[in-house]
Amino acid sequence: MTSRPKITKAVIPAAGLGTRFLPATKAMPKEMLPVVDKPAIQYVVEEAVNAGMPDILMITGRNKRSLEDHFDRVPFIEQTLKDKGDDEKLALVRESSELGEIHYLRQGDPKGLGHAVLRAKLHIGDDPFAVLLGDDLIDARDPLLETMVEVQAKTGGSVVALIEVEPDQISAYGCADISVIEGEDYVRVNKLVEKPDAADAPSNLAVIGRYVLHPSVFGVLEETGPGRGGEIQLTDALQTLAGTEGEGGGVYGVVFRGRRYDTGDKLSYLKAVVTLASEREDLGPDLRAWLKDFNTSDEG
Repeated sequence: MTSRPKITKAVIPAAGLGTRFLPATKAMPKEMLPVVDKPAIQYVVEEAVNAGMPDILMITGRNKRSLEDHFDRVPFIEQTLKDKGDDEKLALVRESSELGEIHYLRQGDPKGLGHAVLRAKLHIGDDPFAVLLGDDLIDARDPLLETMVEVQAKTGGSVVALIEVEPDQISAYGCADISVIEGEDYVRVNKLVEKPDAADAPSNLAVIGRYVLHPSVFGVLEETGPGRGGEIQLTDALQTLAGTEGEGGGVYGVVFRGRRYDTGDKLSYLKAVVTLASEREDLGPDLRAWLKDFNTSDEG
């Protein structure tokens, strides 16, 4: 197997308006919505760092200043906690500012996910990199990103994360037509379709917000025009790469069957908060007992 460069850089697009959570996101970025006691974006940054990617570029937009503030030091709060002897909270406050080297770049015009990824070209350079979307929280106990990095190193192409969904839900996702590779735990992606009608979908395998990309994607994105919704779609660029041979060609998929929390809509967000809180040692026992009483009283 050809030696591949180690992947140390991740891109986190965070320029979206978060309209599905209005009015909560009128003045606060959707990425800062708390999931128990940490903002959603911190879970995503932690995932990248734990997968060996401490160099993170966040693609932001207007009204996203609080993202930068969250990952910055706050000397006044730290000194106050230190003076009070509250070492536990002090460690939690410092944790977010010590995760890795986080850089910020504005997207400018909101031209879609493909355009946001293209903005990262100068920072990334010529090595493979990861893209993590904040709507998907992957449980820290499931090494999805690490597995995708291994597949990228093995194939030399680009890798997407796939999950099985009900056929009537596929129109909300990018959809993959795949071929099984004998003896491998990953698949070859033949075709990608952005949000197809259920009747036209080639499978029930949906693309979720984790990608490990070869830098050749930048050249394709530069030549990719607006697609669905008038935006530059990353799916369209990957579709081009799927039919390309040679260095950087080919797209592969890892079918994920682990624990994933979708914070992209209100009900799923609430489920994520309850699920994660119920698994915590400090909150879980009391919360599970309360939920049991709540369900009993609701049935009554």
